[in-house]
This record gives sequence, C-alpha cells and structure tokens, in this order.
Amino acid sequence: MLNILIIDDEANIRKTLSYCLAAEGHTVIAVSNPADAIAEAGRRAFDLAFLDLRLGEQDGMDLIPVLLSDSPWTKIVVITAHASIESAVAAIRRGATDYIAKPFTPAQVKLAARRIGKMRELETEIAALREDMQRLGPEDRLQSRNAGMQRVIGIARKAAASEAIVLLQGESGTGKSVFARAIHHWSPRSAKSMAVVPCPAVPSDLLESELFGHVKGAFTGASRDNPGRIAACEGGTLFLDEIGDMAPAVQAKLLRFIQDKEYERLGDATPRKADVRILAATNADLEKRVAAGRFREDLFYRLNVINLTIPPLRERQEDIMPLAADFLAYFCRTNHKTFLGFTGEAQEALTYHMWPGNVRELRNTIERAVILGGGEMLGKTDLPGNIAPTAGTPAIGDKAPLSTIEELHIRRVMASTASLQEAADILGIDQATLWRKRKQYGI
Repeated sequence: MLNILIIDDEANIRKTLSYCLAAEGHTVIAVSNPADAIAEAGRRAFDLAFLDLRLGEQDGMDLIPVLLSDSPWTKIVVITAHASIESAVAAIRRGATDYIAKPFTPAQVKLAARRIGKMRELETEIAALREDMQRLGPEDRLQSRNAGMQRVIGIARKAAASEAIVLLQGESGTGKSVFARAIHHWSPRSAKSMAVVPCPAVPSDLLESELFGHVKGAFTGASRDNPGRIAACEGGTLFLDEIGDMAPAVQAKLLRFIQDKEYERLGDATPRKADVRILAATNADLEKRVAAGRFREDLFYRLNVINLTIPPLRERQEDIMPLAADFLAYFCRTNHKTFLGFTGEAQEALTYHMWPGNVRELRNTIERAVILGGGEMLGKTDLPGNIAPTAGTPAIGDKAPLSTIEELHIRRVMASTASLQEAADILGIDQATLWRKRKQYGI
C-alpha cells in the first residue's frame, strides 16, 4: 500500500480522491495549497502525489521540483481541468510521472495508483538486487547443521514477523549482516527498502546527517538537501551495523527516534515522522560499554528487545566444510577455475582451524586458494600457512603434549553436540569440570 498526498484547492475533489484511494487500502493526506503540501512532505515520505495545476492564484507546476527535491522517489500525477499537450509536456519535463484530465473517474484514479504501486515495488526490488549483486556470496544462505545455530535461525524467523528491534551480537565475521538481511526479507516490510549504515565507516560528525539527513547550508559542504537514510527506507528497515561505535550525541537522537518515531534534519527544526524498523549489530560487549559510560544505558535497553548471539565458526565445526564447498563452487565460477573438491589433508586443516575471523576468514581463504591453486583438487599446500601448519593436527599416539590432545578432543565433541550437558556426558565429566577446561583452553 502507498502513502499518498493529494493537493487540490477544491474540497469535493480532495474528498472524492481521499475516499477512492483509502478504499484501496492506501494512507491518504489531503491539502489545499502548496505551503501545506510542503509541510506534509517534510513530515513524512510519500510514494505518490496527486497535484492540481491550478491551486487558486498559485501554479501547481512550480510545486513539482520542490516536492521532488525533498523526496526524489515520490511519483507525481498531475490532475487538471485545463488539459493540453503543452501543459502535459511541461509537467513531465518538470518531473511528473503521469497526467490525468478532469473530470476523471474513480477507475482512472485507481489505475494510476496501482501503476505507481507496481513502479515503486520494482524500484525497491531493483535497489535490493543491486545491493545483493554487490555483496552476494554463498554465506548469504542461512543454513546450518549446528544445533545452536539452528536455534538462532529459528528465533530470527519468529522475530522477523514482529516489529520488535533485534540486536545481533557476535564476533566479527560471524554473519550479523547476513542475519539482518534475512530478517528484513522474512518480515512484512520486505517489499520496502532496507538501508544499511555501517557506523564505524561514517565519521562521527557526519553520522547524524547520514541517518537523519540535512538541508542545504546546514554545515560546510552541504551544497544540497539530503533526505537521510531514515527517510530513504520509509516503511522498510534500517540496519545499524556496529552500533557500539556510535557517537554519544547521535545515540541520544537515535533514542528519541526509537521512542517517538520522530526526528529533525540537520539545519531544520521541523519535526518529521517515519515508519522504520530498527535492526542493530555489534561485536562489542554493550553492557561493558554501558558500565564504562561509553554507551547510553537507556538506548541499550531500547535496543535489547530480542537479542540474537551468533555462534563463532569454531563452535559449529560441522558447518565448515559445507561452507567451504559453497565458497569453492562460487569462486570457481567467478574466476573460471575448475576444482573437484578438497583433499583429505585440506579438509582436516580447514575443519580443525580455529577461524578467529569466522566465516569472513573462511571465505577469503577459499578465494585465495582458488586463485593461486592448481590441479584437480585443492590441497593443504594451497592453504595459507597459518591454516595448514607443517606440524599438522596432532592425533592419538603422536609426540604431542596430553593437554593438546585433550583440548582438541573437547573442541571436537563440543562442536558436534547441542548443549554443554550433552558434551559433558560424552566426555564423562560434570559441567563444572567442563567449564574449567573451557576456561583453561579458551574455548
């Protein structure tokens, strides 16, 4: 459904259009003059505007570029009782999308709205596809053989159907952004845009403008209006990546937006409304940052509605080789290479590496191996030295310390079990002993 603005100085036309479009399920705001139209466009984002060319003593044609400067995605349908080829051409040149002559029928209005709706859906889909083309990789498919990871995926699916804020936590490279895109895709907002703001990548003095937008002249270098990411994803999802690095001043404004769905652009005191769902991610311990005074406690509790902690790759060992196989196929296609798979030694090295960089490190490792490797199978020698050490993985009977064998055994058992209790039962120890062993070996 669309957010629609009607601008006509005739009360009967406003009433008729509003009734006709609201009956189709659209959200409709009707005004009688350009000043009110600009004010409404400043408060919320509109997908479609029906604009009369004669607004009393004022020319509606002049309003077209004003509306589009603030919201370039808005589609404008001109309506007028003084239809002519010249005015139609002039309106299209100014940026209008369509043209309807008065008197019109309800069927014409509904058809125009449906056509614009399809156009907006296609634009959203194209934008999403462009993002996917830039970032798409095999790790974007949320599949896992690990019980812990399956539980997280299940919770994410349930959370996606709600409007709740989801806080994604986990080490760098575990796939927090993949989860965010999946939650948006599974949600009722999937037809709308998802905006991604990588907080550490945007200088703190520009982050506020990136989120909330600014008007021309708001600061040095602001040569034109910027609607901001919140306005750009109206009706959709805003993903704040690595939110733990957000500056305190921006944290305060974000808190207000979460509470009231209201914000202002830099350089403009006009309050604006937006219907946006928030997803956030961090690899930092936000509770520790709150205790240290580096993150607002009230914002943390607002964000921490549904908390998903994504397990690191070393704790879901059974996913390593399926992911590696997917990466191998993907990079063979993109690099025009042909590898049939991995040798046994390569599989063992990949499986028992600790992967401090998680899925991102695995992806980079396979890409490097495909580019530099030769032969039919990727072997241990094709892997980086830190992943395939010359000493190899110790086995029972090898000349290795008992502690090394014990650590390896505990890691393998934990990777293949669904709970700490199950792992302790298999190892023949109680959970307290297992906890001490995990602390000893940094597991």
